Amino acid sequence: MSSRSETLTQPLQSRRNHWNNWVATHARTKPGHPAFRHLGQSTSWRELHERSQALAAALSRRGVNFGDRVLLLTLNRTEFFEAVLAINALGAIAVPVNFRLTPPEVAFIARDSGARAVVTEPALAPLVSAVRQDVPDLGLAIVMGAETEGDVLGYEDLVAEDGPAFAPVDLPEDTPSLILYTSGTTGTPKGAVLSHSNMVGQSITCIRAMRYDRGDDVGFLASPVFHVAALGSVAPMLMLGATTVINPLKAFDPAEMLDVWERERITTAFLVPVQWQAVCADPTAAGRDLALRVISWGAAPASDTVLRAMAETFPKALVVAVFGQTEMSPITCVLDGDDAIRKLGSVGKPVPTIQTRIVDDEMNDVAPGTVGEIVYRGPTMMQGYWQNPAATADAFAGGWFHSGDLVRQDEEGFVYVVDRKKDMIISGGENIYCAEVENVLFGHPRIREAAVVGRPHPKWTEVPVAIVALDDDGDDLTVDELAAWLEDKLARYKHPKDVVVVDALPRNASGKVVKGELRKAHGAHDVAVV
Repeated sequence: MSSRSETLTQPLQSRRNHWNNWVATHARTKPGHPAFRHLGQSTSWRELHERSQALAAALSRRGVNFGDRVLLLTLNRTEFFEAVLAINALGAIAVPVNFRLTPPEVAFIARDSGARAVVTEPALAPLVSAVRQDVPDLGLAIVMGAETEGDVLGYEDLVAEDGPAFAPVDLPEDTPSLILYTSGTTGTPKGAVLSHSNMVGQSITCIRAMRYDRGDDVGFLASPVFHVAALGSVAPMLMLGATTVINPLKAFDPAEMLDVWERERITTAFLVPVQWQAVCADPTAAGRDLALRVISWGAAPASDTVLRAMAETFPKALVVAVFGQTEMSPITCVLDGDDAIRKLGSVGKPVPTIQTRIVDDEMNDVAPGTVGEIVYRGPTMMQGYWQNPAATADAFAGGWFHSGDLVRQDEEGFVYVVDRKKDMIISGGENIYCAEVENVLFGHPRIREAAVVGRPHPKWTEVPVAIVALDDDGDDLTVDELAAWLEDKLARYKHPKDVVVVDALPRNASGKVVKGELRKAHGAHDVAVV
């Protein structure tokens, strides 16, 4: 029998609670069971473990070490998760990047994160090439599934490469795992640092919210892999050893998605409200032989009409709402399926592992029913913004994370979102920070003043609208003209969908633009579906 001192000498990394250890466990206990399915192809738990470890060794041989940052610029595919596991196995940090961004936007993230490597795929290789020309420190480039040129390495070549294995790295649970960039109200993206512990907390939240207690769940991933919603929904499946079916990113086709759900026997699915609206409108939806038991939504407000349609179209499934933000890994509130209709309009109750308060500007708690900002503490709270102490200090003022969401809470504890303290638009589930768009608009040769507000939209929930004052007396600035100018400067989903030309923007006594007046005057019109 071993002594206690001998027990304590066992490798600490074998006791750690993070996704590489989860995958290693499943590789031993259920080696042939599918971890992922993508386009009809399965990757077993053994294959996932072996391939991610082989890639980690190849990265290590090329100098990727503990604490290094590696960009991930890919569409939805299994290799993305292999790469995250490989990067984390070395104690390095994965930095998923929105593939819709322009080269200057990606270059900012590359420089700010100090990334020294990037993993991408053929469709995005031209974008990466442009970024590498602007960021020389991004020296190591790896492309999935294609012939390589120049100094670009092949992903499969690295996975198959012979060479020494890497030395196992002990990763305490508070080691950073991910940096997820989210635009700020100043217009400068900030990197939220999420640890392995954060993802453990998120997994536990999801397991409870989605009632993952049967052992045979099959999850469906439709969110872009760079988004916290994707990473947050896959994390519990990695913990439990359940299968995730990865939906390729392309034009949204509700009938095709329903075909996949039926064929793959999907049991849980998360979509944004605009997608659920389209799925429920499909004439074949209600009559399908589906295994769905939990359907969830979030990332944007859902109308009562959409929620009722979800309940009527899929009467055997629980309708669950999830609410949160990147900095909280992301879920902070859950509206359980049993309350979905009774509490229409609510985002649910705070999850039990997170402390919440609803406060005024002086951090005083407000009474039930009174509007205030919801602030958080808990195990899913980010470590801070990457190399941005000022923004981190501001976010954690008073010892709590400030969400920027203005809410009210009823007597039963259900939270209702009233407004966003941060100047932000949510369009089709994507966050668009007005200041970021405004900063780009200020560079237009004809624009003297610019402000961006949200306008309700029947498909995207809301879209950005630019209110501008021009420097000349020429023709009005059209949406098409502005879009052409913005093409290489700003991701397309951030482009204003209408341009309103005014003589001058309304300002208060201190010179600040009065956004409320602009929203009232220009934010309530219909916009053609685009």
